[in-house]
Amino acid sequence: MALYSMTGFARAGGETAALSWTWEARSVNGRGLDVRLRLPNGAEKLDAAARQAVAERFARGNFQIGLQVTSRGPEGGWRLDEAHLDWLIGRLMTARRKLGGMAGPVDPLRLLLARGVIEQEEEDLPALLEEHAQELLASLGEALDDLKAMRAEEGRRLQAVIAGHIDTIAELTGQARRNPARTPQAIRARLTEQVNRLLEAAADLDEQRLHQEAALLATRADIAEELDRLEAHVAAARDLLAGDEPAGRKLDFLAQEFHREANTICSKSNDAALSAIGLELKAVIDQLREQVQNVE
Repeated sequence: MALYSMTGFARAGGETAALSWTWEARSVNGRGLDVRLRLPNGAEKLDAAARQAVAERFARGNFQIGLQVTSRGPEGGWRLDEAHLDWLIGRLMTARRKLGGMAGPVDPLRLLLARGVIEQEEEDLPALLEEHAQELLASLGEALDDLKAMRAEEGRRLQAVIAGHIDTIAELTGQARRNPARTPQAIRARLTEQVNRLLEAAADLDEQRLHQEAALLATRADIAEELDRLEAHVAAARDLLAGDEPAGRKLDFLAQEFHREANTICSKSNDAALSAIGLELKAVIDQLREQVQNVE
């Protein structure tokens, strides 16, 4: 199974005789599955089904999903707010008493045209949303399927990049294993040279104790175990890329393990060539970690 990215965007819409609507769905990186919905008033009953639709298709990511709805039905009638009209008339009568003869006649039409006196009745949008819930959810499914397809396309690109980084790690591990500087003979020669320089600089040093410490350092300088673990991690990463389960979390964990082994190699190595390989490993592993952060 190909890897899936956690980044994508999709839009889908639909319409009936009464409604038109548009869903927008976008996702970015996330440690788990986090869904944030923006629904119009009256669409609250869609919330649980929308979240379930996301969970059925995705394992990880931060999702922002919004629904915009427009009524397409026939216009409603007109409603007279008698209480508001009575309040306006009362205010006008009070003003006329204060102004006396200065007040002119009141135009009834101007009263009726005042804001809030006569308003057009709107259709019951919550009822329409409930009536067309299945069509709305089917359209959301289309948007989520398109989003998944976009994440799959980006995932294919990521898989190629990640596989290339793993191949590079495998090659550098092989170079380190073949490097003559890590053979016991080479390590012994370097330590012997260092011991001789110390003995020449300070004649009162205990030669036997110094050789014991050198032997201990030689044991610690051996990076065979680190190389074995790197090769095991490479094999595990390749299995994940070829597997059928979401691999992002496990690849992230392996990237951390790769980094730990590379750090140990750099700290143990007292040879310039091995140190250079360790630094190259760390650089490639950092690039790998950046990429796997976006894998589902």
